[in-house]
Parts: sequence; structure tokens; C-alpha cells
Amino acid sequence: MALAVNVMDPKSLIEAFGLIGVLVIIFAETGLLVGFFLPGDTLLVTAGIYTAAGTTLAHPLPLPVLMIGAPVAAIAGAQVGHLLGARYGRKLFERPKSRIFRQEHVDKAEHYFNKFGPAKAVVLARFVPVVRTFLNPLAGMLEMSAIRFFVWNVVGAVLWTEAIILLGRFLGDRVKGIDKYVLPVVAVAVLLSVVPVLREVFRGRRQDSYKSPKTQQPTGRHRR
Repeated sequence: MALAVNVMDPKSLIEAFGLIGVLVIIFAETGLLVGFFLPGDTLLVTAGIYTAAGTTLAHPLPLPVLMIGAPVAAIAGAQVGHLLGARYGRKLFERPKSRIFRQEHVDKAEHYFNKFGPAKAVVLARFVPVVRTFLNPLAGMLEMSAIRFFVWNVVGAVLWTEAIILLGRFLGDRVKGIDKYVLPVVAVAVLLSVVPVLREVFRGRRQDSYKSPKTQQPTGRHRR
């Protein structure tokens, strides 16, 4: 069974490992650098679909347990990531480039952190695959306090997990046989989930464009 599991296919993962598998993967994807390639959004949407009656899953996932367990796993994973970043600092990210690890993943997370500020970045990063994995240890490395990180980690984890699970449940209840077309449905759902992030990105770019004429004028001093 284990050899037949496709780790990139949320349906395969849920059928093989059930609820425990969902929670372990959410923890790893948000807290361990090696887990960035695991499905996060797609897994949560699919899990939400499989809480509905009438799907092909032999035993539907328990919605109340999933709604409690998923945010707890996401919060715990992110806290571990923050702790690792605070303890090991920049050397945590200093490793040779490979097919798995790429420095641009770190750079992208750092861009979000600097562009939106620590609090907003921790929340928004939840909706961006790969970024949500690397931003947590990055926040620790950049000395975001553990208490402040915890507060915004909870906010982001709850918004991310609950919204996507409930979206999956809604689709599972309303669309008969939807679990037979999980991948295309999940792709659309994930795109919808990143709309708030895209809105913030475009808003930030618009604000930067308004500021650019001023920054192009010589001022005689360095702007920080």
C-alpha cells in the first residue's frame, strides 16, 4: 500500500493514511523545510470534500475533528519552523542548490516578510505554497518575537485551514460525484483561496508606483 501512494496526489494520501495522514502532512508542510513540496491547499480541499456523505471514500473523514486538528497541526508546524529559524539562523538556509532546495524559495519568503511586514506576512503566507513553509523559520531568523509570531500564526492557521476545509465540504455537499474529479476542482478552489493574497500584492505594487516618482528625485541622503 505504501509503495502505491502518490505523495503529490491528495486523494491517494487520504485513501492511504486517512485523517492522521492529513494532520501529519499539514504539520510537515508548514514546519519542516523538507516538507515544502507536499500538498497543503489541495490536501485540505480534498479532505473537506471527503467529509461529505456519498463520496467514494469508504469512511468519510469526521468534519469536527478535522476542523480542530488541521489548525492545531498548522500552528504547531509553524511554531517548530520559527523555533528552528531562531535557533540556527541563516545557516539553516545555507545549503547547496539541488532539485529539492532552491535559494529562490528563501528569497521569495524574505520578499513577502519585508514587503508586508511581519504580522501580515505570517498570515498571507499561509495561502501561498512554498512561501508558507520557508517564511516561518525566516521569521525566527529575523528575530520576530515568539509571542508575536504565535498570535499571528494562530490567526493565519485558522483562516487558512478552516476556510479551505469548509470550501471543500461545501463542494462535497453541493456537487454530486465531485470526488471523481478532485484534481480540476481542487485547482480552481486553490486559485480562489489565493485571491486575498493577490489583492494585497497588487495593492502593494500600486502603492509602490505612487511612491516611485518621489524616490527617483535626488534627496542628498540615503532613504532607508
